[in-house]
Amino acid sequence: MNFPFYIAKRYLVAKKSHHAINIISLISLTGVAVGTTALIVILSVFNGFDNLVKSLINSFNPDFKITRVEGKAFQPPESLITELQNTEGVYQLCFILEDKALVRYDEQQTIADIRGVSDNYLQVSGLDSMIIEGDFVLRSESGYFTVIGQGVKIFLNVMLNSPRQMVLYAPRQQSAVSLDASRDLNRRYIQASGVFSIEQDYDTRYMIVPIEFARELFDYGEEEITSIEVKTVGGSKLAATQSRIQEVAGSEYLVQNRYQQNELFYKTMRTEKWAIFLILVFILIIASFNVIGTLTMLILEKKKDIVTLRNLGADTDLIKKIFLFEGWLISATGAVLGIIAGLLICWLQIRFEIIKLQGSGSFIIDAYPVMVSLVDVIITLVMVLAIGFVAAWYPIHYLTQKYIYVFSRETI
Repeated sequence: MNFPFYIAKRYLVAKKSHHAINIISLISLTGVAVGTTALIVILSVFNGFDNLVKSLINSFNPDFKITRVEGKAFQPPESLITELQNTEGVYQLCFILEDKALVRYDEQQTIADIRGVSDNYLQVSGLDSMIIEGDFVLRSESGYFTVIGQGVKIFLNVMLNSPRQMVLYAPRQQSAVSLDASRDLNRRYIQASGVFSIEQDYDTRYMIVPIEFARELFDYGEEEITSIEVKTVGGSKLAATQSRIQEVAGSEYLVQNRYQQNELFYKTMRTEKWAIFLILVFILIIASFNVIGTLTMLILEKKKDIVTLRNLGADTDLIKKIFLFEGWLISATGAVLGIIAGLLICWLQIRFEIIKLQGSGSFIIDAYPVMVSLVDVIITLVMVLAIGFVAAWYPIHYLTQKYIYVFSRETI
């Protein structure tokens, strides 16, 4: 066994003559353990929320979205549709016509994104699984219906199954000059059949309607759309499928995957996670300062041992290594205990859902979501060990220069 490590291990577990040193050592170890536990638990909870929000957003956004590079609406040629349907990895295509309109219900009004969808929309989207009230119905024998976001419903105070209808206003594509501004607007009536809840940004913006209704409202042609949404075959390689779709579509069209459709959102989530990580690391650094006090007291406590080791031929580097390993063992022990405690807390939350979300009656989950990532555990362990090494190295380098030579001149 490595001699400095062996002596450091004995110093860690041995009883000191001054009880205060044991207490300070325990405080140092506990501080590192608590900081490590906090890192594991908070990062796992953040992963849980991140995974939950992504799954909710993915129920709305398709695997791939095809839009025109220049211009908004376009009429895709039949040859392009046929080639896309025959492309390897493509399961289904859905046509979308989306634009903004003023929506009024009684005395309330708001601007909403009106999303006109083709009949096979649910084969591409999982939005029907996000319905929290009513049903996903867009058409029936009595006419057209809309499915609205929860935020739109709350803001407009919409009542489902009510004879009152929402009124949608949109500018005409071509209109004659008139003193009456209302003549420049298309006006359509529609009734809400259901309410979905995904995420606040989506819930407060979107209304889903039949694509024919959207074309009438926005004055678009019978075949015009603003995007094509693509559902892929399960198990297909998305990167390769995206390349094949882009090759078929050509340079006139832009093919975006789910990350590219919500690039700002994903970057924000990643930035928030690492910002939280750095804040916790900073707190852990402060907690590791206790190691300095522990090592200072220990060097003073073991001055007789230092003199003995010097008389036996130990050089300064060997003595430095002993106390360096001592400080590192405190950090390593705290890190291991903290990881074990953090994983245990995460398991208890996953298994028993101990901590509930306040006011979660209308939300999709009742308790804080937790997802442990092996990468986060490894990064946390490496970070704690690195902090522990630096926290031990500096005081050892300084204190040994100051005290070892003094102790060496003393007689036992």
